[in-house]
Amino acid sequence: MAESMTGYGRAEGTAQSIRFLIEIKTVNNRFCDVQIRMPRILLSLEPRLKERISNRLLRGKADVFITTEESESSNTTVRLNAGLARAYSEALTEIAAVTGRTDDAGVSFISRMPEVLVTDTAESDPEALAAELFVILDEALDSIVCMRRVEGGKLKSDLLLKGDALEGMLADVTKRAASVPAEYREKLTARIEELLGDNAGLYFDEGRKEAEVVMFADRCSVDEEITRLRSHIGQLRDTLGAEGSIGKRLDFILQEMNREVNTIGSKANDLLITNRVLDMKTELEKIREQIQNLV
Repeated sequence: MAESMTGYGRAEGTAQSIRFLIEIKTVNNRFCDVQIRMPRILLSLEPRLKERISNRLLRGKADVFITTEESESSNTTVRLNAGLARAYSEALTEIAAVTGRTDDAGVSFISRMPEVLVTDTAESDPEALAAELFVILDEALDSIVCMRRVEGGKLKSDLLLKGDALEGMLADVTKRAASVPAEYREKLTARIEELLGDNAGLYFDEGRKEAEVVMFADRCSVDEEITRLRSHIGQLRDTLGAEGSIGKRLDFILQEMNREVNTIGSKANDLLITNRVLDMKTELEKIREQIQNLV
């Protein structure tokens, strides 16, 4: 299925009491290049995340953003260091006795002292975290793949129309190429008669004239190129309907099509064929631009 390399997807969910938001943005690239921006707690999972993303996206530059937010059911708890709090309280009482001050700093002051209130976070199970996070990641990947396929479908439709246009131009070339040798014979005959008049038969016999026509027809024959180009147009259509990554194969087919069109242009000795060759090259350039965006 044709799939564009440009897209955006996102998903969010909870893994090990942590709320995750995953966003993926992709653009054109010759290969699959995945860059992930994520919290430190996920660094050990980076290779597996990249592999999972690459296996789904196949081609394109992917920027992945993973952000976190502690959920209400977080495993984080706050614990009182009672011994340290008592020591601070006794120290403050002693300070009051020594200085004669009667103001009370109170509980609020003691609670702000270092290490009085200790935050404990339960350790997450790495494998459980990975399994739950991959579910969220797969949702984000489903989202972006869906968008890329919609765009790819539009590109496919446009490329099929361009293939039809190429086939129409090639039909014009085929029809015109068949009449070029006969027209050359007429022009050659008229030229001989113009130069030699009534003595044309004495100096330029019919056999020699036919030999000239045959050599000309052989030099400007584009039958093989037409056959191959028609085959390549068929391959273009077939590949657009294939599964998996098709961009590189389409690029190769396009190179072959350009080669055949250029050969037709160099061998053609006719204005109409030359004009059609220029039209085909213009259409092939449009196809090339579209193919650059396909996976």
